[in-house]
Amino acid sequence: MVPGDETAARPFTLCRGDEPVPAALRGAVAAIGNFDGVHRGHGALVAAVLAEARASGRPAVALTFEPHPRAFFRPEAPMFRLTGPEAKEILFARSGLDGLIVRRFDAALAGTGARAFVMDWLRDDLGLSGVVVGHDFHFGRAREGTPALLEALCREAGLTCRLVDPVALPGEGEAISSSKIRAALAAGEVARANALLGYRWFVMGSVRHGDKRGRTLGYPTANIALTDCDLAHGIYAVRIGLPDRTVRDGVASYGRRPTFDHGAPLLEVNLFDFAGDLYGQDLVVEFVAHIRGEEKFDSAEALIARMDVDSVEARRWLASDTTPSVLA
Repeated sequence: MVPGDETAARPFTLCRGDEPVPAALRGAVAAIGNFDGVHRGHGALVAAVLAEARASGRPAVALTFEPHPRAFFRPEAPMFRLTGPEAKEILFARSGLDGLIVRRFDAALAGTGARAFVMDWLRDDLGLSGVVVGHDFHFGRAREGTPALLEALCREAGLTCRLVDPVALPGEGEAISSSKIRAALAAGEVARANALLGYRWFVMGSVRHGDKRGRTLGYPTANIALTDCDLAHGIYAVRIGLPDRTVRDGVASYGRRPTFDHGAPLLEVNLFDFAGDLYGQDLVVEFVAHIRGEEKFDSAEALIARMDVDSVEARRWLASDTTPSVLA
């Protein structure tokens, strides 16, 4: 989904957890899904729900779940999430929707049958007037609800129901999916991932203290620990959003620092032409291009020489890239 700042035109309402649906969102038409990545395929759902809601004079919302159902059913298996809750809110707030409803995915919801899911939950609890889902949407206890059953139950409940066809990039037959984007990032194929997303993939995190080795190398870094991130280890051209809403260019390393300690994976971001204390501050880091894989160097001097080359390469990518940005 290509971000476009629509927030000035329409207010955006968040409804999280067990909060009752506010009056501004009652009677809404909802796009339903996990929306990990909020990618171009999800953008088709957003476009469809906006068209339906505007035609009927209803609010348009997205309905999603936390934790991600996969994390609920398999808590022992770490999941590489493309967009956490806060990132998802940022993307939907820029989409033109009137709001986002985030419901807790727990044992009660997981055990809700298909009929009760539509009649008791979507219609009575959330007060929806219609739903928009992907062509392969399944719901209810043990995924017993099929798209055809959803259409039938919605007719019975007096809700509109629209199924949206899969979306593929031009010239490609396979549909865009979150799993494809995860695989691209795990291979270091940032340009591919960004094309599937429709915007630059980004992470958010707080700057932590490190060993300050970057200062001695002439490349001070803002260090951010990423949880369950399968991004390929290597060097990346990045753009960084600061808390004051300014945006800086930079180069980042994600990996274990094999030249020095081979420690836990860490994102280390060097902001070009920047001097300041960022410890404890929350940053948004967009990935523009993959420059090279992680390497072990024989000396600090050899590493510095390669970092000089990496910085030149990162500036070249940053000067030419036109992928939409959440930082714009």
